Amino acid sequence: MSEADTIYKTDALIAEDIDAYLETHQHKSLLRFITCGSVDDGKSTLIGRLLYDSKMIFEDQLEALQADSKRVGTQGQEIDFALLVDGLAAEREQGITIDVAYRFFATEKRKFIVADCPGHEQYTRNMVTGASTADLAILLVDARKGVIVQTRRHAYLAHLIGVKNIVLAVNKMDLIGYDQERYNSICDDFRAFVREAGISENFTCIPISGLAGDNITSRSANTPWYSGDTLMEHLETVELNNTDDQSKAFRLPVQWVNRPNLDFRGFSGLISTGSVKPGDAIRVLPSGKTSTVTKIVTLEGELEEAVAGQSVTICFADEVDCSRGNVIATADNPPEVSDQFETTIVWMDDDPLHVGRSYWLKLGTQMVSATVQQPKYTVNVNTMEHLAAKTLELNAIGVAELATDKPIVFEPYTDSRALGGFILIDKITNRTVGAGMLHFSLRRAQNVHWQATDIGREEHANLKNQKPRVLWFTGLSGSGKSTIANEVEKRLNLMNRHTFLLDGDNVRHGLNKDLGFTEADRIENIRRVGEVAKLMTDAGLIVLTAFISPFRAERDMVRAMMPEGEFVEIFVDTPLEVAEERDVKGLYKKARSGALKNFTGIDSPYEAPFNPEIRVNTVEMTAADAAEHIIRLLMPLK
Repeated sequence: MSEADTIYKTDALIAEDIDAYLETHQHKSLLRFITCGSVDDGKSTLIGRLLYDSKMIFEDQLEALQADSKRVGTQGQEIDFALLVDGLAAEREQGITIDVAYRFFATEKRKFIVADCPGHEQYTRNMVTGASTADLAILLVDARKGVIVQTRRHAYLAHLIGVKNIVLAVNKMDLIGYDQERYNSICDDFRAFVREAGISENFTCIPISGLAGDNITSRSANTPWYSGDTLMEHLETVELNNTDDQSKAFRLPVQWVNRPNLDFRGFSGLISTGSVKPGDAIRVLPSGKTSTVTKIVTLEGELEEAVAGQSVTICFADEVDCSRGNVIATADNPPEVSDQFETTIVWMDDDPLHVGRSYWLKLGTQMVSATVQQPKYTVNVNTMEHLAAKTLELNAIGVAELATDKPIVFEPYTDSRALGGFILIDKITNRTVGAGMLHFSLRRAQNVHWQATDIGREEHANLKNQKPRVLWFTGLSGSGKSTIANEVEKRLNLMNRHTFLLDGDNVRHGLNKDLGFTEADRIENIRRVGEVAKLMTDAGLIVLTAFISPFRAERDMVRAMMPEGEFVEIFVDTPLEVAEERDVKGLYKKARSGALKNFTGIDSPYEAPFNPEIRVNTVEMTAADAAEHIIRLLMPLK
């Protein structure tokens, strides 16, 4: 046989081995689990040990691991298993896990995806990310320390996020001489916490040593008093809760509309629960339109039935309006639609929650604006006490009401992760600032309905022969907003335009007299003014507002209330030193002396507009000149 034939035959055998391997693992069940706990409890070491014992380390990886272990030094062991998982340079230098590291491995019975979550309280938000898709959580406890605050925090978070199985792995048993009494005491402490916290999930206690390998993949002679499963046996046999998804009602959040040509129109997405077949009656939400499934298409061809966990394209018998963000559901058992909810929120940002500020809320494929009210309470994870709170700080867990700018399709998180779990995104920075779970819609959202009227904003505007607008003057105190707005209104009045001027100081004498000048109160001040301005434009008026409105997010919130083109942002661009020199009301002097707190420009920020429709500089022009400039740019007004 020639060398070429030998190589060809060898390649063919390798290909056969790969095909056989893939075929072997293709039909195995998949368990997603996380490891969590406090710093240095041995999470990364445990995962490294699982990978090593399940023969999931290639020879070159093993050689590199042995070399790294010698370089960093180990505790009398040939291999430092934690180095298999702690891939970030910062993690290896500090000896801690910072990011969530995902690893895949498989045994003869099951496939696994494991997320190694950071233990430091600062990175609790990363743990929430890792747990969001997990079926099981391995909660490690250092046998020397026992159950601590971070143990309770991670257990409670796993419970909130819907992880149904918890393994309390009492690690480092070798360091306490495999003391059975100490192990029993730790399990009893955790059992008491579980009862107090109302955690109904199944949990199992296992004594282990990640470093020595006790009770990881084989039973340890060092714990003859323990008769339960090893950790690997438990992972291979624990019942998966995601199999229940197929028995639930059909739900498919639409990811995109598949329209490759004029002859085909389908709606693609991942089936979150239930099953569907051609001929089934479906309902598209939130519109409520109904139709019938004609066919189910995948890359492999058409299906007679599709079930939860499959990505498919569904075609309808009728031309029903359906787009990304809609949910296709069983016609006679659809999910709910609402715009007000009670939620639990885990705050994940260094900056605290700004009550009343508009954030992006992403729930599955749905994206809407949302505002969070002052929390009803936060949860002390150590005592489970409910504490009063005005906001949510980093890692806080709180219950709060939330409102969206338009109805969304949802189910309680306890029934559906896909339609009950959401994230909050800061509109300015695009940071994910919070993760939450919807409990239920508020009754007032179900009982209050929009009353249609025969005379609308178009009729009101036509009667006044003008196009409604909001002229939003923003700038520092003393910049000249009120003066210029007054000049603009006088000119509009001479042009027979119907106007109304909302001035910041005047509004605080009535509508907003109950508000102070904290950041939360400023946000609420602008929200109320925005709602009033919207009502006035519905009446066909041109509304002028003169408010510092220091935050871009709130100005953008008001812009989003208005139809396209009706919000005109006018930036009265005056340097701080010029505005302070004017100090007509003496407010800067008070702020500098400390008598006036949270004053914009001194101890509270002003966020200048990025792209205002109109910019005027009162250093370079008088108020009258600025007014003329604004009027010219606004023309024509119809």
